[in-house]
Amino acid sequence: MKCKECGFENKKGAKFCTSCGSSLEEVPPKSGGNSKGIIIALIVIIVLLVCAIGFFALNNNSNSQSNDVPQQSTESQEIGSASSQVSSSDDDAKTQEVSSQTTESKSWESIGSYSGSGSGSKTITVPEGKIKVKLSAYPIKNYATNHLTVSGSNGESGGVDWGSKSAVETRSDSFTYTSDTSETFTIDYYETVSWEVEFLRYQ
Repeated sequence: MKCKECGFENKKGAKFCTSCGSSLEEVPPKSGGNSKGIIIALIVIIVLLVCAIGFFALNNNSNSQSNDVPQQSTESQEIGSASSQVSSSDDDAKTQEVSSQTTESKSWESIGSYSGSGSGSKTITVPEGKIKVKLSAYPIKNYATNHLTVSGSNGESGGVDWGSKSAVETRSDSFTYTSDTSETFTIDYYETVSWEVEFLRYQ
């Protein structure tokens, strides 16, 4: 076994050099002392950094919260104003819906219906308002003068008739007028199998 100090060749298994007395056993280099110090130093630095970051973060949060308080108040006022506007618009929409429903609730309602056959005339009185007159008749076969007419004192009139070459079939007519006073109407019919006149008012 060769001595590292003097180079003398010793016997195998010798612990000390016969020439210079140096130890022949290999002493493992001390390691870890420096690395442990480095690790501890890194841990201390990391802890200090975390503490510093936490401190600054807490300060920033407290400042931002104090600045947000008036903003939240303003935002709540804006939300209240917006909600009141929405409520107002909803009320207006409901009012319009009720108004439209009231308007749309009107319809044509019958205020008198008359019918008959053969020939003749009839006089009736119709109240004021917006009035619709509906009439229809079916003629006796082979007559060219068959007719049904409805004429009023206000000049409004309607009717049906058949010529000599007309088909024998039911014919209908209608007209509408508006009057502030009651009107008198005459129903005139000639050579009919059946006829019908109906008065309706928009209400």
